[in-house]
Amino acid sequence: MYRIRFHGRGGQGMKTASRILGTAFFLEGFEVQDAPRYGAERRGAPIFAFVRADHKPINERGVINNPDLIIVADDSLVAVPAAGVLTGIDEHSVLLINSDENAETWRHRLNLSCRIITLPTDTEERDELRFIGATCTGAAACLLGAISRHTLQQAVEQELAGLGADIVDKNLARALEAFDIMQAYESCVSTGIEADAGRYSKPLWIDLPFEDARTSAPDIYAAANSIEARTGLWRTLRPVIDYERCNQCWWVCSTFCPDGAIKVNELTPEIDYDHCKGCMVCVAQCPPHAIEAVPEQLAQQAGTDQEAST
Repeated sequence: MYRIRFHGRGGQGMKTASRILGTAFFLEGFEVQDAPRYGAERRGAPIFAFVRADHKPINERGVINNPDLIIVADDSLVAVPAAGVLTGIDEHSVLLINSDENAETWRHRLNLSCRIITLPTDTEERDELRFIGATCTGAAACLLGAISRHTLQQAVEQELAGLGADIVDKNLARALEAFDIMQAYESCVSTGIEADAGRYSKPLWIDLPFEDARTSAPDIYAAANSIEARTGLWRTLRPVIDYERCNQCWWVCSTFCPDGAIKVNELTPEIDYDHCKGCMVCVAQCPPHAIEAVPEQLAQQAGTDQEAST
């Protein structure tokens, strides 16, 4: 079975890329799964899509953890842990990166034993990144070796038919160009090992003993006692106000604080550190950037040093 993952940003066409590749596989007689994975993402947020293809019925479901081919449309995602670009990669995998840097540079940066291939910059126009999905699909089709150039063309035309002839032609040109440029690496991707329930190993769970609830979770019957829960102990970053830069607008930081931990006294905001969880919403919302995020450990140390000096 072929297992392929596309990584890109919202608006770069990764969902469409997976659909085109899935359709191309289907036209070649494969059983296919193709689907994107994202939530309520905005344009520019990391997303991924995946494709499975096999000549037998596909019983696997969910995301692909051990891909045979990883396609990265935006090389800035490689260093973003949340994007999960390198998840499950091993020496069997092939990593295709759309980048100005060459493959050796990426090999040195990532220290990977798998095969790394980069898309030359002349395969797409930087001012028209909306076509990068088709470019990546064309390159992937060649690397897989299971999809002909003619079938790739059929898939692009079929999936994009509703967008108009001009859009189809532009995407098709880039897909076919990338297919041709990758000829030196044709069929370099091989199918991965079939999933086998016999080789399943349980996760390395850490069993925590259950404490007596009367000791660890006392019942609270009184009302209006949330003040007793010092949620500030959860904090790893502390918002610190620079009052010289503060505009005393009185409402922005206090309104956006999700826990009501910022009070304003005579136009001066004050942070209740006993109940500030350190979400840093105030840091992001302050118009003059008068609130700074300081590591909690350093802030406590500075407070201790100040007390000692007085």
